[in-house]
Amino acid sequence: MTLIKSISGIRGIIGGKPGNGLTPTDTVKFTAAYAAMIHKTKGESANKPVIVIGRDGRISGPMISELVIQTLIASGIDVIDLGLSTTPSVEMAVTELHADGGIILTASHNPKQWNALKLLNEKGEFISAEDGRILLEVADNEEFNFVDVNKLGTRTNREGGFVKEHIEKILALPYVNRDAIAKANFKIALDAVNSTGSFAVPMLLEALGVKEIVKVHCECTGQFPHNPEPLPEHLTDLSEAVVKSKAHLGIAVDPDVDRLAMISETGDAFGEEYTLVAVAEYMLKVKAGNTVSNLSSTRALRDITEKAGGQYFASAVGEVNVVEVMKRENAVIGGEGNGGVIVPDLHYGRDALAGIALFLSHLAEVKKPVSVLRASYPNYIISKNKIELSPEMDVDHVLASIEKKYAKFPVNTVDGVKIEFDSEWVHLRKSNTEPIIRIYAESTSDVTAETLAKKIISDIREIIKE
Repeated sequence: MTLIKSISGIRGIIGGKPGNGLTPTDTVKFTAAYAAMIHKTKGESANKPVIVIGRDGRISGPMISELVIQTLIASGIDVIDLGLSTTPSVEMAVTELHADGGIILTASHNPKQWNALKLLNEKGEFISAEDGRILLEVADNEEFNFVDVNKLGTRTNREGGFVKEHIEKILALPYVNRDAIAKANFKIALDAVNSTGSFAVPMLLEALGVKEIVKVHCECTGQFPHNPEPLPEHLTDLSEAVVKSKAHLGIAVDPDVDRLAMISETGDAFGEEYTLVAVAEYMLKVKAGNTVSNLSSTRALRDITEKAGGQYFASAVGEVNVVEVMKRENAVIGGEGNGGVIVPDLHYGRDALAGIALFLSHLAEVKKPVSVLRASYPNYIISKNKIELSPEMDVDHVLASIEKKYAKFPVNTVDGVKIEFDSEWVHLRKSNTEPIIRIYAESTSDVTAETLAKKIISDIREIIKE
């Protein structure tokens, strides 16, 4: 079994022995540690702290949710339970409802056997790496207390998951062109992987004036019909639906609706790396400024940013790191190459619903087929690979050895090791969410990208053998 503790939250496979998976024991322990942190942050107050809770549609959600909620109540915290919701909706609810923090119960793109606690601060943003470190210490040392019966928290159920309010905020953005979208008469196919996007995305599309929606896997049962990571090889049903129904566009979201991928009218993948590129091109037309993505994202964002007169900045992988750089550099748009779009004017969190509204605004204004829009961007290919970690593997030694081997090339060690080869690069790092080393390589040629990645993988295997 697996339990991963990182800046991305507490993530694990359901079941097993405590400490080896996301068991009830682990769920209670980490929730209690989070509650202790919230009490310390809030300090002495006449009012109990308030925490917002929401979950995606996966089948372990109700069980994990009850454990979290009752632990918070036992810790003297009032809970606002949104029930089924999306990650960005919960993030926005924290600030809109003036809460002291939030917990999103989702393992994002991971398969159904996984779940996780994504921990938010009072700004509706993921807690910092330092706060995460403190929380783990509190949990490991069990430095938390439960209140007596007279100080128990309360639970308030809020129907709708705050999705309607979230969508209203998106529609209020001055650059979401609702009229142009409605006039375009788009037919859109949607794969929501039987999670909360099943109701959240159609609600948004209808509010934008989209009248024809072809639904694929849009029953919120939590039974994922395919691997929920929105990669081309997992979206064959959506591609077929787009072609068969003659839709203008196919939209895919992950279970908690913070990642967005598109399929063109030809049934071909737009490329999750290019979700942010397309949205950024539109944003930079209506609002000049800078952009940010992580070190593992395509350089196409840098190209279109510089073409528009802005500056591009790279961050370490992880939403909290992207947000930190976006704030520092006053970016107007940012995100990650996994299909995550962050719109600061809305909130500092990856938001597939916001990404859909901006992408459709762009598509309606340029009046081009999706395939033509995609062909207008610099064409880079990223080869995404991974190596499973074994308990005896010394990852730090592996990364240091790769850095030394390629020392004559520009090397960035902000997050793992990224090596620049003229217009190509390779980035290897330990994943925050899975027990693996990720190896990404980018080039204008898929053959070259694959070759670069395979070369680094071969180097790693040789180092491990030493």
